[in-house]
Amino acid sequence: MLKIAKRFLSQNVERHLLVEKLDKGVVVFSLNREKSRNALSRLLLQQLEEACHENVEANAIILKSQAPGMFCAGADLKERKEMTEFEVRQTLRKLKASFMLFENLPCPTISILDGAALGGGLELALCSDIRIATKQAQLGLPETSLAIIPGAGGTQRLPRLIGASKAKELIFTGDRLTGDDALRMGLVNHVADDYEQAYQKAIEIANKIGEKGPIAIKAAKQAISYGMNMDLRSGLELEEACYAKTIHTEDRMEGLKAFAEKRKPVYKGK
Repeated sequence: MLKIAKRFLSQNVERHLLVEKLDKGVVVFSLNREKSRNALSRLLLQQLEEACHENVEANAIILKSQAPGMFCAGADLKERKEMTEFEVRQTLRKLKASFMLFENLPCPTISILDGAALGGGLELALCSDIRIATKQAQLGLPETSLAIIPGAGGTQRLPRLIGASKAKELIFTGDRLTGDDALRMGLVNHVADDYEQAYQKAIEIANKIGEKGPIAIKAAKQAISYGMNMDLRSGLELEEACYAKTIHTEDRMEGLKAFAEKRKPVYKGK
């Protein structure tokens, strides 16, 4: 799969997703379909999967739009209306698989939501570990207005995040939330005045993560993400197993040494 992704990335094709590598192991994924409001085309999903495979060693990944004022308007309805019923079902499976791949990245992920984050766009953002919205953001799952339901995880991830009752109201009514509404509801972690402020906040968080022990960060994400769907006893056993991954690392010894020497540790992910 990885070799296939590398070959695809080397081809001269239209880039629906841009990838930029920053300092401290931070990688930025930028949705790049401005004229289509970053609608989730099949090519965009393919390139998202490739980017995930290519960046499994990142310390943190930021997902945003290349163009301010939008995040993602959801499914590419122009593509969708030409599909047969079978193709629609196949496309939904592809959406879920791509989103699961992004959600299961070992490193923390941060989404910046500016402008529309609707339908599949919000469902993609729900796969992030941390979400930052601008005050101008419009978040919602409007699928029932089209006589369908969220089909890329919205009916499952949203209630796990904000509770079943609030999720039902949002899905039943198709109402849109502002960034401030989403913050009050617990749907996002932070609200910024504009896109630039949101981006700087994302960089700040990603850099903080990048300074920590990479093995520990990934173990913590695994413990939380999988443990929250277990009973407490099983979750505690998972936590113990994840903790064990950090015990014999060079980074743990570096952390202890740096503490004793009263300096900042330099972690290498070993």
